[in-house]
Amino acid sequence: MSSARDRGGPASALGREPRQYGLFIDNAYVAPAGDGVLDVDDPATGTVWAQVPDASVDDVDRAVRSAARAFTEGPWPRLRAADRAKFLIRFGEAIADHAVELAELQVRENGKLLREMSGQVKLMPEYFAYYAGLAQMPTGYTNPLHLSDMLNYTVREPVGVVAAITPWNSPLLLLTWKLGPALAAGCTVVAKPSEVTPVSTLRLAEIAAECGLPPGVFNVVTGLGQPSGTALVTHPGVDKIAFTGSTATGQAIAAAAGRSLKRVSLELGGKSPNIVFDDADLDVAINGLVAGIFGASGQTCMAGSRILVQDGCYQRVVEELAKRADAIVVGDPRDESSELGTIACRRQYDKVLRYIEVAKEDGGRLVAGGGVARVPGLPNGLFVRPTVFADVTNDMRIAREEVFGPVAAVMRFDTEEDAVGIANDTPFGLAAGVWTGNVQRAHRVAGQLRAGTVWINNYRKTGYATPFGGYKQSGVGRENGPDALREYTEEKSVWVDTGQGIKDPFNPRA
Repeated sequence: MSSARDRGGPASALGREPRQYGLFIDNAYVAPAGDGVLDVDDPATGTVWAQVPDASVDDVDRAVRSAARAFTEGPWPRLRAADRAKFLIRFGEAIADHAVELAELQVRENGKLLREMSGQVKLMPEYFAYYAGLAQMPTGYTNPLHLSDMLNYTVREPVGVVAAITPWNSPLLLLTWKLGPALAAGCTVVAKPSEVTPVSTLRLAEIAAECGLPPGVFNVVTGLGQPSGTALVTHPGVDKIAFTGSTATGQAIAAAAGRSLKRVSLELGGKSPNIVFDDADLDVAINGLVAGIFGASGQTCMAGSRILVQDGCYQRVVEELAKRADAIVVGDPRDESSELGTIACRRQYDKVLRYIEVAKEDGGRLVAGGGVARVPGLPNGLFVRPTVFADVTNDMRIAREEVFGPVAAVMRFDTEEDAVGIANDTPFGLAAGVWTGNVQRAHRVAGQLRAGTVWINNYRKTGYATPFGGYKQSGVGRENGPDALREYTEEKSVWVDTGQGIKDPFNPRA
């Protein structure tokens, strides 16, 4: 296979900045049809360090046709499940070999802490190993019938070409949630990463090609939502869309997909309640509150952004949370001493700062943070101070709308019934946390919360073996877990006559 240098990939620009990248189609970096270019910024320094194509409709068509050709004519869907599993294992091992590089690329793209990105990349091989196992699990079954001399069985077959559209907050891990089961099922993929974080996805595709993935099975187009995202979603050659991102974009994708009845899975926004009862271990609970809203600089769909606290411990929780927020070290995401990195891009940075002002105007009591953080040596960095608003009511915008930043809204409640009512009074339903020392209450409340994931006395944990997804406007379908493979397959029912064959239906005596 040709080298990255021969293909016009990143190696051709080593030593120069910004580095120039192509699209990745048919296991090669290729030049786009047009001349549109997107800058990739380092949010900690404000410098442009890479440039990628702003793919055109023609570029998207080329990528989808490659994936469709690989699906209909190539070997991938027809390989034994064991052989696809061998590739997934090999791919995971290659990711482990490139873990430092992949983590550093993501930090340079989105400004999250290096230790967090490193932790995610180190987990990715385990995800691919899990999907390798799923690939070899039985997926069909035989059915008891009301008819004699008949056999019925089902098989699951790959859905076809998958459009995997991913966000900027955890670009590679969230792509893995889609790519792993899609490849395990025998699908082919066209990935469109966020324009904020395209380079790490391009590099991952290159590593997959180096591991022996057949051409066309994993392609990457870079670009904005318009035209490339729309072109991908509406392309007649795409059979399924797997999207992670905002609820508004998810709604638009679902509407577009509905016109051609494409299969869709959507992992969307959240405004997750983190509920603290006064019988909880408050030291442990406050640790969970801090992790829930300030981990990843609050830029996570599962952020515990609505903190509901019972009257008996409200004042202590507010005071301790404010103290902890003020003590968080905001700094260079590459520095091991930093505890909070940047906001990923200027657009999101401005949005977070606007929400802080809205919360003040609506009557939230600011008890920590509240604006820009200044980091020595990084004057152009997109840093926001960890922010806590107390005395928030559930009708305020800060409690209703997803901020996607390090901003906590603390609300007071009286009874268990109050807590459940406030928690469920939201258009979202992605996640929730319950902190209590009462085991009966813990399970009782968890059972009443309208959320796809509920954590009891912990928060922000996910795993490859357990499903993740949301209720209501937080999404459709589930990622991870045993059912993940079903999202990328179609079920076929097969009928076999085991008797003497079909008799003449118009002459039953014959």
